[in-house]
Amino acid sequence: MSAAQVNHSLAERVEDATPPEIEALARRYGQQRPDVHRAWNSVLTGLLAHRSIRAYLPDKLPEGALEAIVAAAQSAASSSNLQTWSVVVVEDEARRARLSDYAGGQAHIRQAPLFLVFLSDLSRIERLAGEADRPVEGLRYLETFLISAIDAALAAQNAVVALESLGLGAVYIGALRNKPNEVARELGLPPHVAPVFGLCVGYPDPAVQSAVKPRLPQRVVVHRETYQARPRDEGIAVYDELLRQFQVSQGLPAVGWVEAVLKRLGSVQALNGRDRLQAELKALGYELR
Repeated sequence: MSAAQVNHSLAERVEDATPPEIEALARRYGQQRPDVHRAWNSVLTGLLAHRSIRAYLPDKLPEGALEAIVAAAQSAASSSNLQTWSVVVVEDEARRARLSDYAGGQAHIRQAPLFLVFLSDLSRIERLAGEADRPVEGLRYLETFLISAIDAALAAQNAVVALESLGLGAVYIGALRNKPNEVARELGLPPHVAPVFGLCVGYPDPAVQSAVKPRLPQRVVVHRETYQARPRDEGIAVYDELLRQFQVSQGLPAVGWVEAVLKRLGSVQALNGRDRLQAELKALGYELR
């Protein structure tokens, strides 16, 4: 879908009888939607319309789109302005196929015309220190890796908001962390650089519909002043049923949220190799003290 089509669609929704904020909140929360009163604008409409796209048209991005997306990414916050992230732009079909294999064979990596690999990048600062003959002891610690991973995530989220505003779609690929050393070799990464996640980018295939996935009610995740432990929150049960209905609507097994979460984190095997992440990162030069 082009940017013009997206804008036209939004205009039609504004003219509709249902206020856009009610429609957007209902899709995200079902009947548990919060009351935002008049705190609403077109930016919020776009944000709440986010959905993961796993089917793409072969069309390449228009000229200048990548540069605009990266500009948005670089406009995200960066801890102490260290800017400890980089991104590898992958368009080559054979390389995307190999990266797909490393990520468990996810077909959308092969299908999307553009694949972005966001990196924790401490090598840039290390090179600067070497040129200046200065120590960089802080690079050796877990905190600095965490800074770089968070910076990469903030940048990527800005990129997603930007590309969706251009009528494009995306889906994050955390499975690159299944085999980070293989990904590093494929991309020619130097020491102290590691893949954090990938991002498929392209025009959504209109023949494959994907809906906005519901989220937990706000009262489950929002705590006022101090954390309030809730051993049994009925909001989770309501959400579990809402997600089951969503799964059925998308032709997926109706397992709900609780079962999916417990299965995803119930065994080491479910981590798909990411239980070795600390060792893999150390092999890439991260000391993680």
